[in-house]
Amino acid sequence: MSRRSCLAGLAAAFTSLALLAAMPARAAWPERPVQIVVPFGPGGGTDLTARLLGRFLERHTGGRPVVVQNRAGAGGEIGMTAVADAAPDGHTLVILNTPNVLTIPIERAARFRLDSFVPIANIVDDPGTLSVHSSSPIRSIAELVASAKARPGMLTYGTAGVGSAGHIAMLLVGRSAGISGTHVPFNGSAAVATALAGQQIEVATANFGEAIGFAGAGGNWRILGVMGPARMASHPDIPTFAEAGIPVQTGSLRGLGAPRGTPPETIAAITTALDAVMADPDYRAAMTQATQVIRYVKGAEYQALLRGMEADLRSLFAATPWNR
Repeated sequence: MSRRSCLAGLAAAFTSLALLAAMPARAAWPERPVQIVVPFGPGGGTDLTARLLGRFLERHTGGRPVVVQNRAGAGGEIGMTAVADAAPDGHTLVILNTPNVLTIPIERAARFRLDSFVPIANIVDDPGTLSVHSSSPIRSIAELVASAKARPGMLTYGTAGVGSAGHIAMLLVGRSAGISGTHVPFNGSAAVATALAGQQIEVATANFGEAIGFAGAGGNWRILGVMGPARMASHPDIPTFAEAGIPVQTGSLRGLGAPRGTPPETIAAITTALDAVMADPDYRAAMTQATQVIRYVKGAEYQALLRGMEADLRSLFAATPWNR
């Protein structure tokens, strides 16, 4: 290489370094208040998950405000679409609630799909339950199955909407136990609780945390069973469906997601903050008090978990389309 070529190469290298030095460095996350969108109304289990998470994220992100915004409608599609369309800078996040984030794109031409988000980490695993009014003659899972079989298709059950966690749970129970009923969809779990209190429906579907809250609030709510792998430590008197010969395990996973295209370094910063929240004893105590069962699954493992659930739901929809 000639002396002239060598000097030219050095000059080009110095020019590149100067340009890099002149470029503004990416600011550390968060630069401003963070918004967590709940794609459902206030008062439900997903809303509670977001509000507890937001409160403790503020503690572990230098005090930056974390604002929870409820954007309900269309079974969660309105809120999730808003985040899918948001700037991918880590300042607009969403609670990815299963099964809705998976069922909506399966059942219709939705304005988002799972690929519209970067799944950051799962936070809560809230198993499903079935409950009846305290005055109901049905006092066990076995009696529920017997009642449904005696009146094929006539048992009325309320859910938080078509394709909701409760709707999917009841379809899975029906497939396993060989029963069917009449679906009565509502706009959220609070409306289901009101309908059961007024005995407008026979059975209410709700996630465990919601069911415990409803049972404690009114005294007219009897939980028949929980759809988890084992009895809940906080309420060991409630049997699992598996104990009644119905091996159904389902409910709602609630995690945190960001719009597709959010930079990896921003996702890493959010994950670091989540690690600190999960290690915070005050957060864990608050979650226990709120009957929110922590299941912390991050990154690729969380994405694989959602993909597996998506495949199972596509199989269920092919056999039993839940929107018809």
